[in-house]
Formats: sequence, structure tokens, C-alpha cells
Amino acid sequence: MSSAFILTSARTLGQTDAPGTADTPPGWEALFDGVDLAGWTGGTTRDPRELEAMSDEERIAWRTRMDREILEHWRVDRGELISDGQGPNLVTERDFRDFELRVDWKLAPRGDSGIYLRGCPQVQIWDPNNEEAHQHGSDKGSGGLWNNQTNARFPTEVADRPIGEWNHMEARMVGPYVTVRLNGKLIVDNVVLENYYARDLPVPAIGPIHLQTHGSETRFRNLSIREITSDEADEVLAAIGGHEAGFVPLFNGRNLDGWIGATGGYEVTDGAIICKAGSGGNLLTEKSFGDFAVRLEFRLPPGGNNGLAIRSPSPDVDAAYEGIELQVLDNTDPRYAGLKAYQFHGSAYGLVPALRGYLRPVGEWNYEEARVIGDRVRVELNGYPILDVDLASWRDQPIDGHAHPGAFRSAGHFGFCGHNDPVAFRNIRIMEIAPTKGDAAGAAPD
Repeated sequence: MSSAFILTSARTLGQTDAPGTADTPPGWEALFDGVDLAGWTGGTTRDPRELEAMSDEERIAWRTRMDREILEHWRVDRGELISDGQGPNLVTERDFRDFELRVDWKLAPRGDSGIYLRGCPQVQIWDPNNEEAHQHGSDKGSGGLWNNQTNARFPTEVADRPIGEWNHMEARMVGPYVTVRLNGKLIVDNVVLENYYARDLPVPAIGPIHLQTHGSETRFRNLSIREITSDEADEVLAAIGGHEAGFVPLFNGRNLDGWIGATGGYEVTDGAIICKAGSGGNLLTEKSFGDFAVRLEFRLPPGGNNGLAIRSPSPDVDAAYEGIELQVLDNTDPRYAGLKAYQFHGSAYGLVPALRGYLRPVGEWNYEEARVIGDRVRVELNGYPILDVDLASWRDQPIDGHAHPGAFRSAGHFGFCGHNDPVAFRNIRIMEIAPTKGDAAGAAPD
């Protein structure tokens, strides 16, 4: 799927009885009915972690205040949502994961507004002709990710229509990546939206949409959303990651040809390798690999436990210590309430903990890419970097009394570490990476 996606413009659709609203095509859902504020609440640029830490009583009081204040500063007129520029943002009551959003907006002179994605500021909306705000970049136009500090902050061109006219914006968010079209022009192309509230973490995997109110009247209409399936999201993520050039399949989709070890503990069903319930063991590739990138999709049952074996010397050893095991686990299951930090999904087991909170709901397919280059191991889950570690800094620090000779290895087999649960893997492909001068490398030969 091309990042230059095309959405059906609301202006080509038949109008409903409420002016400023449009019929919703199949697969899309209206976020605003053109009549009232049903489905919306209030919010501010307040760290969501503060809200999560509130007591039930505090949270109810906060929500009651927000609901009261949106009625004081937001109104509906002829199918338009109108903010007076004061008071709280208008926030969807629902949270969204991966989605396409479309919205029309109109500013007053010197206007300033924005749209928060998954609760994070923001896709910027402002008056490009407001000279007072040029010092902040308003002359660059609307649609940029203004709060970014590392990734691109401004749109590639000014695509705004004159103040007083309606603008049509289309935004797609897959993982942390945002693409924006404004009035038919691609102005943000798969740029990472940074986490305004925690710069050292990726954006949340799920959250609400905000319509920001920021000092001047702003109008919105024709708001609708399409939630993106995990299969579609995986195609987008693969394209963002450089498409498939250089990757070769490790699994033919029919049988376990090319695999060794616990072949009796796994089965092939519907194009996926599945660990048999109550069975498992190490299923490894016949071939060994040194530096590589591997892409795959996995599906966890409730409480499912498996792992990716990295540079394992053979199927007959504990890959978590004689090689490296990258944990594959439904760590949301109550049975794992007492997990140690290095046992959560994506962690280098027994060595380095991964970031949490980026698994899709149990039963859905997840997309993962692991890159192993010398001592550097990087894992991306559904587009989010959850592990990036130099093993040289960790392998001499045994945890729980275990040494990790596998952290010194420079090559070995790739595969799966089954632990009795029917975890499924599909679309498994690998790209070998030739070492470059100066790459760190483990000391032990294969």
C-alpha cells in the first residue's frame, strides 16, 4: 500500500439532512452526527498518566467538570462544531488504535488550533498569514506535527486555503507513523509522532482524538474515521520499513521443510506455524545466521508463551541462555502478574527488559521486526521500538544466577521456543546483513 493514500472526499458524497455532515461510506464511522455533542467529552493537554493515577472520585469530578465546560465553549450550528477558542478540547469518548481520519475545518483570522492523535499533540492548524506566529512556524502552513523535536515538525508545503474557507484534511496513523493530506496535497508522509508527555517513550498505542481549542473561533464538520485492521497495518509497516527487498521466506506456508529440532511439537495450519498445545520445544532453521533482520507476524492465545531464538547453537539447548531469546508473551494475562522486568514481551530474556503496552489485543496478529547486528539487538513491535540494546553492556551481568554465554555468540540458528501454548507465526522472512567495518561482534564462533 502506498503511503500516498487516497481517501474519498466528503465533498463527493451525498449530504445528509444536517448541513456540514456527509454520508459515511462503508467501513467508515461518523464521529459527529451534525446535531449534538453525543460521543464527545472534554479534555486538556494534561498528562494522561495523571488522569490514570486519579482515584475514582477524582476522575468523576474531572469528567463532570469537562462535560460542563464543553457546553459553555462548544456549540453545534447547522452541522458544524464551533469552538469559541476557550475552555477544554473536544475529545472522543472512544479510543482508537490504527485509523484514517477525515475532517473539514475553518479558521478565523490569526486562528490557531490542532488535532491530537491518540491524545498526543498534535496535527497543527493555524493561519499561515499570521505574522505574529511566524516565529513559531505558522508561515510553514497547517498539517505538521508541531510538537516533534527529533522527527519532521513542519509540512512539506503550504496547502491551506484562504482564511474563511473550509479546508479538508485526511490523516492516517499506523503505529507511531502519521501521514497527512491537506486539500489533496500530501504534506506529511509517514512521520513519527513523538510522545509529548514522555519524550523517551513512543506514543501510546491507543487513545482518543482531540479537537483543540486555542484562543480563537474554529469550526469543524464532516468528521469520520475508519479503523485500520491489523493485516492492513502490517502492510503499511512493511512498506515503511523499506518494503521487502532483500528479505527471503523462511517458511513455505505448507510444511516444516528447512526447519530442525522440535518438528513434532509444531504444526502448519492455514499458512502458519503453530506450537501444539501442551507441546513445544525449539524449532529452528537449518541454516545459521550472523547479522540479520527478521520480519514476521505472530498471534497469541490468552496467556500464550513462546519466544524468538536468536543465534542458538542447536535445538537441544536452552536458547534463552545458550543463545538469546526474545520473549513472545501475552503478558496482559493475570497469571503473569508477578513477571520480572526481563520477562515481558520483546525482552531479551534474562538480560534486558523491553517497553510495554504495544501488543495488539489477544487473538489479533502482531507485526514484529528484529535486527541483530553484532552486539546490537533492536526490536520493533507493530511499528514501535520496544528494545534497542548493546549486548556488550549487559552480558557480563548475570541475572538470577544465570550466565548468558549466548550473548557472546556471533552466529547461530533462528527459530521459536515453544512453551506448551498454541502461539502462531506466519509471513516469516529474513534478510542477511553483511558486516561493515567497525561492527561490534560477539566473541564465540558458531
